[in-house]
Amino acid sequence: MGRLEGKVAIVTGSGRGIGRGIARRFAREGAAIVVAERNPATGRTTAAEVEELGARAIFVETDVGEKAQVDRAIEKTIEAFGRVDILVNNAWAGPAMGRLEWKTTEEMEAALRVGFFANFWSMQAVLPHMKRQGGGRIINLCSLNGVNAHLFTSPYNVAKEALRTLTRTAAVEWARFGVLCNAICPAAATELYVAMMEQNPEMEREILSKHPMGRMGDPEEDIGGAALFLASDDSRYVTGNTLFVDGGGHVNGVDWHPVLPEEPPAT
Repeated sequence: MGRLEGKVAIVTGSGRGIGRGIARRFAREGAAIVVAERNPATGRTTAAEVEELGARAIFVETDVGEKAQVDRAIEKTIEAFGRVDILVNNAWAGPAMGRLEWKTTEEMEAALRVGFFANFWSMQAVLPHMKRQGGGRIINLCSLNGVNAHLFTSPYNVAKEALRTLTRTAAVEWARFGVLCNAICPAAATELYVAMMEQNPEMEREILSKHPMGRMGDPEEDIGGAALFLASDDSRYVTGNTLFVDGGGHVNGVDWHPVLPEEPPAT
């Protein structure tokens, strides 16, 4: 029997990357998966993969930047499975890299809507169901970009650090309900990472040369494995934590120096 047998997990942004890896890892351990993803093609593909692994799955088209769609994803979960045991907030969509002085109010608001408020809405929505069941797990994907204040990603950094604060506050307030809330700051070789490093190959060489393990993590085996621990009964006394799932990279620091022009692109 798998470690998540009989559990139901919602994974936002699970059409690709870390979200897909976590969904697949949870499915291998027996969880039913709700693929809450805004891209129908990738969302349905992940749901099909989950079913091929022997787990139940539904795809719910979800733009987490819209509260009504977040609420709908929770409602569809309850309709399909009657419960929700695990919420993984992973989805992200935000502005491109740029210097802080270039950033607009609209870009910062958009980042906070998807990176903070979307998670706030989903956490509030699942709480009544988790309370009724006697507990649950909330896992929020945060970032070392925010912890270390990496260059040129200010909207992302701000949203992810706000989410980490929300996670810790919820952990304190909701522990009495048996709802455990933790954050993961991952380092993984996702499609986005690969695309960014193709544009900054020298930066990638610098990063990996100082990385204790010399590699980025695998979304399913490495990041998914840590998420599995937080979702399982093995973490029954763990809440309010930030788990750095980065192969020790945060210890040595990261040479995060993307190459950007001094002036913003012409509009």
